[in-house]
Amino acid sequence: MPSRERIVDRGTRRGTEMVRELGRELRRARVEHGLSQAFVGHAVGLSSPTVSRIERGQVGAVSLVGLARLLGVVGLELSARAYPGGAPLRDQAQIRLLGRLKSALGEPLTWRAEVPVGPTGDLRAWDLVISNGRDKVAVEAETRLTDLQAVQRRIALKSRDSNIPTVILLMSASRANRQTVRLFDEALAEFFPVRGMEALRTLRAGKLPARGAVILL
Repeated sequence: MPSRERIVDRGTRRGTEMVRELGRELRRARVEHGLSQAFVGHAVGLSSPTVSRIERGQVGAVSLVGLARLLGVVGLELSARAYPGGAPLRDQAQIRLLGRLKSALGEPLTWRAEVPVGPTGDLRAWDLVISNGRDKVAVEAETRLTDLQAVQRRIALKSRDSNIPTVILLMSASRANRQTVRLFDEALAEFFPVRGMEALRTLRAGKLPARGAVILL
């Protein structure tokens, strides 16, 4: 499982790089328009030295609103979006959910956690990959299923890029999840045709299900 330090450090590094690049863009636009650091700073309530540090990427932290205001003064508009990156931090509920599946695996099945999907640099990972020594089944764990289409798209892409065709969608056996499974039974069956209890019996017998399944635990 990725450590908190690794995930947070990755976010810190990415944020720092973005602030530095935006600082360089701020400086280029300011110089291009013949504006002084004092003028830009006064417009947003900052000192000239602070604007200088932002331009050089030497500030410890700066807000998106602050950057948007500075860039607006020099004729630029800040745009920001979030994209899927690596695996998020797990909460205790998800850790326990994965633990319940691990304890249900019969011999000779083995498992590995946080298995990379693609080549080096691809931050995506399967929560678990179960193997019988020859074939593999990937596991994607969800404590609460809120967007079925998004989960299906994510799983389909990860399955394609990891060349693991069989995937288990593992979900907590909560009332809300049971209702979701009943409501979207036909849509789920297209991607996960094996019934959950059948797949679980197969795993407990030390075998891999032949096709994907939704398992509630």
